[in-house]
Amino acid sequence: MTSQIQLPLFEDFLLYIKTQNYSEETVYNYERDLSTFRLFLEEFAGPSPILFEDVTKLVINQYKAYLASKDRLTSTKKEKDGIKLSSFSMNRMLSTLRSYLKYLVDVDYKIPVAPETVKLVKTEKKHAKVAEFSDLVRLIEAPEALEKNPKIGLRNRVMLEVLFSTGMRISELCKLKKRDIDGSGKIFIMGKGKKERFVYLTPRAIHFLEVYLNTRNDNLAALFIPYRGSNSNKSDRRISTNYLQAKIKEYREKLRINVPTSAHSLRHGFATYLAEQGASPAAIQVLLGHESLNTTTRYVHSSDKFAEETHNKFHPLKK
Repeated sequence: MTSQIQLPLFEDFLLYIKTQNYSEETVYNYERDLSTFRLFLEEFAGPSPILFEDVTKLVINQYKAYLASKDRLTSTKKEKDGIKLSSFSMNRMLSTLRSYLKYLVDVDYKIPVAPETVKLVKTEKKHAKVAEFSDLVRLIEAPEALEKNPKIGLRNRVMLEVLFSTGMRISELCKLKKRDIDGSGKIFIMGKGKKERFVYLTPRAIHFLEVYLNTRNDNLAALFIPYRGSNSNKSDRRISTNYLQAKIKEYREKLRINVPTSAHSLRHGFATYLAEQGASPAAIQVLLGHESLNTTTRYVHSSDKFAEETHNKFHPLKK
């Protein structure tokens, strides 16, 4: 069914985003976020659809309230998902709308409200949570004990070993090809925003990766492949990020690790525990692929245990 409300130069804006060397995932997020705004104008902004040219400051405020509501409709299924968005997700969607309006200004298209009208919401300050090092090790080693199929157990363990060894993103991990592994322990990857960098395997990760590769007797390019399911017969098949995220959640629950842990948590833990061992923030910045050191310093949070030990060791009035 064709949408009643059309956002002007919608496809042109997405094409512009692509030309800025953003990743496919980022372009998808822009498209999805703007589709949510279009859906809001069609079905939620009032008793009848609101045309883009009739958008006002009041409509923008109503959109912010809509994003904060559990009655929000998904942009794909047009169903209530009943999930309250975090302030960070809301701000991403509001930033997308603001970027879209700025693009229209740049191409001299008349807009109903200025980009500055779209103000971000206040974000909550979350206490950084990183699982204890011993729990991360238990999680990494869990697949071989918890999976019934030994091949799946080994493959999943190796994926977690590589994640924690290198600090790479889960999307970067799932895109790896066998040819990216040369035995040196150094992997060249194309990261977020098409930024290139090297990441490094530990001797332990190299060992388990070699064991895994020795079980492969196929000519497929992907480093990590599914052994069953709809993708198992495709020549370009590879493990999906959703699969690995779901598996990490399953392992965490079975191990009763009470700190929420995901693929991103392994990356977070990688940075945190390197910092605890005295690694330079500048070096961690390079390893994580951050453009700004400010991003890294906000990203790396020492664990509560390390903070307590530091306080006890260095406080000037400890005696």
